[in-house]
Amino acid sequence: MAPLDALAAIDPDADIRESAAELNALYGRRDAVAIVELALRDLFPGKVALVSSFGAESSVLLHLAAEVDRAVPVVFLDTGKLFPETLAYRAELAERLGLTDVRSVSPDPARLAELDRHGALWMTNPDLCCGIRKTEPLKRALTGFDAWFTGRKRFQSAVRATLNVFEADAERIKINPLATWSSDDLQAYAERHHLPAHPLVSRGYPSIGCVPCTTKVEPGEDQRAGRWRGLEKAECGIHTVLEADGSGI
Repeated sequence: MAPLDALAAIDPDADIRESAAELNALYGRRDAVAIVELALRDLFPGKVALVSSFGAESSVLLHLAAEVDRAVPVVFLDTGKLFPETLAYRAELAERLGLTDVRSVSPDPARLAELDRHGALWMTNPDLCCGIRKTEPLKRALTGFDAWFTGRKRFQSAVRATLNVFEADAERIKINPLATWSSDDLQAYAERHHLPAHPLVSRGYPSIGCVPCTTKVEPGEDQRAGRWRGLEKAECGIHTVLEADGSGI
């Protein structure tokens, strides 16, 4: 439980970047369990969602959250281009963890009809494809929330090497409880709690997104090297600074 005077230091009307800096100063060195519990129970009660791809490492953060509150809202972006194994894994993991509020969010049909009528936009404009299939649906899904959890880690890629636990994201706080965890930490936690692995991990996919834009990763490559291979693109847009105000979506 966080001290009341420490919680009072977070001014809801302050610039969101200042609030993120204050949160990092106060709580950024706490372990993942404490951060998840703090966010759910004290900092943002009823106002924080967990955004999960139900991908290769998603089980750990979902388990951490479920241990505190199985009713935590879990937002799942069903882009319409996902591996069938991912959809099956979502159902299996949600049932295993007892999650009661998994929200599958899909792209706006009107936007797809306007911009991706033939479903091949990923070939000509992958940024726009991610925008209408991920970024726009997530923005709608996060309406009413003050913060959201992500499962990003520093070791995943050079882009994420300096990741903070708390970040400014437009008008919200983005929380990365596993920022400092290593691959070994994740594996040890999953084994300790008997968490099922995504079926594609054993086939050479340590990072799993949409089918057209995900390839296997070779030994020695960044974990996310198989995402948008051959393109100057490392993020879908959800976690990219797109505007000068710090907006990520």
